[in-house]
Amino acid sequence: MTSLLVALILIVIIIVIVWFLIKRLTALIVNAVLGLLLLVLINFLHLMQLIGKPDLGYDIATLLICTLGGVPGVLVLMLLSILGITV
Repeated sequence: MTSLLVALILIVIIIVIVWFLIKRLTALIVNAVLGLLLLVLINFLHLMQLIGKPDLGYDIATLLICTLGGVPGVLVLMLLSILGITV
């Protein structure tokens, strides 16, 4: 009887851990997709050229920052570009 109880407790613990991981992973994926879409939108509309700066581009560093940082990553890239710092 105790082995059945231990097995049920372990199953519940595993389900809770998997649920939290999926919840976190979903938030990270949504943030990455929004960051990449914002980068494409900024470059498509040439918003950086309105303030006299070149577009952000699509190199490896820019894409990684936008993917890992999401929307705040794009904002940091815009700020760095405005200040004249290239990535």
